[in-house]
Amino acid sequence: MTPEDFAKEFRMLKDDLVKGYFTKGGEISRIQILKDAGLSDKQIEVVGSVFSDGLTDALYTVLLGLDGCATIGSEQNDYVLKDEDGNLVAGSGELESYAWEEFHGSQI
Repeated sequence: MTPEDFAKEFRMLKDDLVKGYFTKGGEISRIQILKDAGLSDKQIEVVGSVFSDGLTDALYTVLLGLDGCATIGSEQNDYVLKDEDGNLVAGSGELESYAWEEFHGSQI
């Protein structure tokens, strides 16, 4: 797996979670919980947007942290992450640019 593919997998995870949480009838849908709490459709939409933004921030930071470019919690370390075939996925600084593109580039 390449660093680019790894970043794409994280983006797909984020998209799947947002879609799953905010699609009626989905296995992990949280819409009914929000409706039961008295939220309107517009408020649920806002919650979905905040949830999406939070996942973007968290997953992007984890990717940068694995690449040694950001802290994970209070620690910033250089990590070497390889796939099962021994290909370098993180730790070379390459992952940072792919993570940016996946989580922020298309939104500019």
